Amino acid sequence: MVDVKCPGQNPQFWKPEDLIELPCPDCKAIIEFFKDEPKRKCHLCKQEVLNPRVDFGCALWCPKAVECIGEARYKELLASAKKEPIQDKYKTRKELLILEMEKYFGRDTKRINHAKKVLGFAEQLLEEEKADTLVVVASAILHDIGIHKAEEKYKSAAGNYQEIEGPPIARAIMEKIQLKKEVIDQVCQIIACHHSPGRVDTLNFRVLYDADWLVNLKDEYDTSDKEKLLKVIEKVFLTQSGKELARKVYLSAIGQG
Repeated sequence: MVDVKCPGQNPQFWKPEDLIELPCPDCKAIIEFFKDEPKRKCHLCKQEVLNPRVDFGCALWCPKAVECIGEARYKELLASAKKEPIQDKYKTRKELLILEMEKYFGRDTKRINHAKKVLGFAEQLLEEEKADTLVVVASAILHDIGIHKAEEKYKSAAGNYQEIEGPPIARAIMEKIQLKKEVIDQVCQIIACHHSPGRVDTLNFRVLYDADWLVNLKDEYDTSDKEKLLKVIEKVFLTQSGKELARKVYLSAIGQG
């Protein structure tokens, strides 16, 4: 019989980021986990440590669950599942989205940090704009999720390629954490156009677009010239609160320079 194995589960195809280094909760020694390894014994203190990056939701139906994660951990999961879904017990939807984004990008801290910065500005804009919080937050976290696939497939991180590759990946992530279809559809529409203003003209899109530009402005334009900067801000940003926040962030930086 031929042993058919999914490439994603075959170590032959794994990347460096699939090896995870985490401190032992007891002695703080560094423990190396493979991405699919549920537990490992600390080489220093011999304590058995669970891999926190592994989703143990399968333990609710797997007949080998107790053998895999231990009886105490299995009972804990079973008890929490009876009260509410496991994913909602410890994490908000925003935290789950961030976790999935981090898992997808692996060691690419540049893209992880960019997404978090865009999220921070989006949340500030949401204080002024009456947009849909969940749609905007999810869009901010996942807006560049297609960049790795674009680089792999087209050898380019250009925005138009991200717009093609991002929505299917984002949809899979949002379906995994069980967001509503109407939210998923709106977020995917924004991701498919987030470098192309005019193709979508919703408030949710404008807030995400401005949040992204609040991070990218310094990389795309000379922000040291006050007069030019004011013109750029007026031209680029789509919401009044985005323009005001951009002036606050970048003009204050000129004043400090």
